[in-house]
Amino acid sequence: MNKKSVQALALAGALLPGLARAADLDGAQLSVLWGVPFAGVLLSIAMIPLMAPLFWHHHFGKVAAAWGLAFLVPFAIAFGPAATGVAVVHAAFAEYIPFIILLTALFTVAGGIFVRGNLHGSPLLNTGLLAMGAFLASFMGTTGASMLLIRPLIRANDNRKHQVHVVVFFIFIVSNAGGALTPLGDPPLFLGFLKGVDFFWTVTHLWSHTLFIVGVLLALFYAIDWWCYHRREETRPEDPTPDTQRLGFDGSVNFALLGVVVFLVLLSGLWKSSVVINIAGTDVGLPGIVRDIGLIVVTLVSLKITPASAHDGNQFGWGPMQEVAKLFAAIFLTIIPVIAMLKAGVNGPFGAVVGAVTNADGTPNPAMYFWATGVLSSFLDNAPTYLVFFNTAGGDPQTLMTTMASTLVAISAGAVFMGANTYIGNAPNLMVKAIAEDRGVKMPSFFGYMAWSFGILVPLFALMTWLWFI
Repeated sequence: MNKKSVQALALAGALLPGLARAADLDGAQLSVLWGVPFAGVLLSIAMIPLMAPLFWHHHFGKVAAAWGLAFLVPFAIAFGPAATGVAVVHAAFAEYIPFIILLTALFTVAGGIFVRGNLHGSPLLNTGLLAMGAFLASFMGTTGASMLLIRPLIRANDNRKHQVHVVVFFIFIVSNAGGALTPLGDPPLFLGFLKGVDFFWTVTHLWSHTLFIVGVLLALFYAIDWWCYHRREETRPEDPTPDTQRLGFDGSVNFALLGVVVFLVLLSGLWKSSVVINIAGTDVGLPGIVRDIGLIVVTLVSLKITPASAHDGNQFGWGPMQEVAKLFAAIFLTIIPVIAMLKAGVNGPFGAVVGAVTNADGTPNPAMYFWATGVLSSFLDNAPTYLVFFNTAGGDPQTLMTTMASTLVAISAGAVFMGANTYIGNAPNLMVKAIAEDRGVKMPSFFGYMAWSFGILVPLFALMTWLWFI
């Protein structure tokens, strides 16, 4: 072994303890000021499109990058390059990259399926499409179902004056609530599956909650849509989408590719392998690597074999995906200290939040778990929020599935259902908004959307609390 090799090994040996320590960021020692960049990202998403829409449209990526640097530079100064590198690598390889790869695959494959012909957006048809989307969401993911159905739904209603409520309820039902029945439906449930929760546990324990919220929302949507549909001058004299084609599909081969996506995601949870690659303190398992490579291949195959007519019909473009990728890069980065502070439990800066979910006798309070998980999932990424409260409740899947089933139900329901409270509560929300705006629908602002969600969803969540969690 030459001198340079010995020096390299010595350097690596000296760095490894530092990397190990850096991987475990002690949130109890952090100040709440470390959450400022994350709050800045959220406020930017909420306020800048409202105050300076043209600036935001052209520079949202720069704004996201600026907030990322506002976290990285002080963090590197305070904790050193090693800790910073480990934190960034963990956020990238354990969370962000798999997240974006899956979203990109679903966005591409679903975007390659074009529904030919012109559906006419009557209240009955619209309600049927939302119900179909709710059913599909638990089997092809909320992202897949959203990307498959949002374009034909918008096209079906493009001759109507009032379209905003259609897209808002689509986000409520298809992009969120419908994904509660299987681990394939929403990322938080998939993380629970990876932690040891049985695949069919969610459908057996959350079916009544899901049926309730989806059923009430569909009934409320039908009433609102019926009222709008029968107003004077609701429909335009000429339909922008004429009836020139028979109903059918272009790019139907992508249905098979959707099946491959589902298979790869399911395989990564069922396949147990001892092969692990450690990247700067982050363990990346072989099943995850195979899944991500497979999803990349599926994405490329879809782009190659999808007929141009399908992409043209869907007005397929990368704008919505780019917006999600850039904004969530900043979210996943700046959320690092926030999650660490939450994981510190009652000893951390957010101890009051963690302590609030426990009764005085030390038993868990399902109602508080539902609301704490849900409120944080509305503004943080709902997947790590689910994990925080999963671990706060003990982290043992067998106990949580049996003696503490009501607590796990509360955590699961809060993470999935309340992701609909804001545009950033779940990734499909932002993607659906971007697609709708691309097609001329004047979507509500960040706070305008919250007026819809707080007026409609929060009372339903309060009723759910009374029915199931008290």
